[in-house]
Amino acid sequence: MPSLNIRRNDVVKVLTGSDRGKTGRVLRVFPDKGTVLVEHVRVVKKTVSSKQGQRTKGGIAEHESPISVSNVALVCPTCDTAKIGYKVDGSTKQRVCKECGSELPTKK
Repeated sequence: MPSLNIRRNDVVKVLTGSDRGKTGRVLRVFPDKGTVLVEHVRVVKKTVSSKQGQRTKGGIAEHESPISVSNVALVCPTCDTAKIGYKVDGSTKQRVCKECGSELPTKK
């Protein structure tokens, strides 16, 4: 399984595509495919049929579509976009910004 530097709940900025410049929170990471699901980015419309037993209403629904990891960059709190490095302190491994050296927040 390939490892990715971007995790769930990280704030990322879209670098390429029709949504270039938008920032959003990562909702889900797909490491096998190398894609991430970003909130309010690459929104597509999908037709939803009504289910008789569940009483759900049919129509056109909007939801996010996955975007490639290479097209997003992690946002550093002090500078704009960050390249990710790692700093090891004893038994803990912390993600750091390579430009400014500040530690990147890890939300769980």
